[in-house]
Amino acid sequence: MKRTFAATLAIFLLGTNASAQGLDSFYKLGPDSLEQEGVPHGKLVGPLTLPCQVYPGTAHTYWVYVPAQYNAAKPASLMIFNDGQAFKYDKGDIRAQNVMDNLIHRRELPVMIGVFINPGKTPQQPEPNPMNWGDKDTNRPTEYNTPNDKYAKVICDELMPVLHKEYNISKNPDHHGIGGASSGAIAAWSVAWERPDQFRKVLSIVGSFVNLRGGHVYPERVLAAEKKPIRAFFQDGRNDNRGNNKGGKYDPNRDWFYQNVRLVEALTKKGYEVNYAWGIGLHGQKQGGAIMPEMMRWLWRDHGVSVDVNDNVERAFNKGATKGSDEPKKNK
Repeated sequence: MKRTFAATLAIFLLGTNASAQGLDSFYKLGPDSLEQEGVPHGKLVGPLTLPCQVYPGTAHTYWVYVPAQYNAAKPASLMIFNDGQAFKYDKGDIRAQNVMDNLIHRRELPVMIGVFINPGKTPQQPEPNPMNWGDKDTNRPTEYNTPNDKYAKVICDELMPVLHKEYNISKNPDHHGIGGASSGAIAAWSVAWERPDQFRKVLSIVGSFVNLRGGHVYPERVLAAEKKPIRAFFQDGRNDNRGNNKGGKYDPNRDWFYQNVRLVEALTKKGYEVNYAWGIGLHGQKQGGAIMPEMMRWLWRDHGVSVDVNDNVERAFNKGATKGSDEPKKNK
C-alpha cells in the first residue's frame, strides 16, 4: 500500500511528538525513594529563616532533616540540597528525605543531617515552591548561576555556623555534601569548588553549566587549576536544553548536555573522583530522582564500616536513637 508524502510526514511527526512526550516516562521512583513500612522516619524542622549579609536585603528559608538515628553525642555527616522545596516535596520527583530514611536505616549511608534550603528572596518576593522555583521573582538566578564565591559564602559562612550551633555535625569536609538540580546543581558545584575546605561531595542533576551568567567556564577552570579534593556525580539527559535559540542558531555555550559532558571530561582528565549517568530525558528531575539513591550511595561509599563478623550491631538495621538523643546539642 502506497502512502502520500503528506501522510508519511504526518505519521513521522506524530511519532516524534509521542516520543518526545515519553522521553522521561521510563524514569520512575523505586522503593528506596518511597516510604517503607518499618523504616523510622526522620523529622523535618522548619521552615526556618537565615538572614543574609552576602546579598543584603534577602533571606533564605530552609528546613533541617534530622534522621531518627541522630544522636547529639556523635558527630553526624551533612547533606545540603539547593532548591530545598523541590527536593523535599513528598509528591515530587526526588523525595530526598525518603532516600535518607531508607538508606540510613540499612546502613548504606552514614547518619546525616539534611538541609533543604531555598534561594534567597526579599520580604516582598514570594517563597519558591515546587511549581515555581523562583527564577523570575527571587534571587535564584544571581545566586545560583554566577560562577563566583558569593553563594559559597552564604552556605559556609552564614548557614554552617547556625547548623554547628544547633547540631553535632562533623567538622570533616569529607563528611559534607551538597547537591541540586539545574541552576541549583551549578550552585552546589560552585560551593565545593570555592570552598573544598568545607564541602567535598557534589550531586548534580541536569546541572546548568551553561552561559546563563557565565557558568560554561568551569571545564577550563578545572583544567587550569590544581586538582581539588572533590567527588562528584553528574546526571543529564540527551534531550536537555540543547542550545537552539529562537532564531534557530545553535549556541554551544547554552547546550546543557554538551556542557555537562565537557565538565565531566575535564574532571576525568584531571583525575577527579567523578561518576555520571547520561540518559535520554529532558530538563527535569525524572532520571535524577530515579537514580538518586545510587548517586548518594556512590558519593558516600567510603563511610565507616565494621567487618567484624561478631559485630551484631553492624549487621542489624540502624534503628532509631533513644528518646531525647536527637535533640539539638547544648552549647557549652
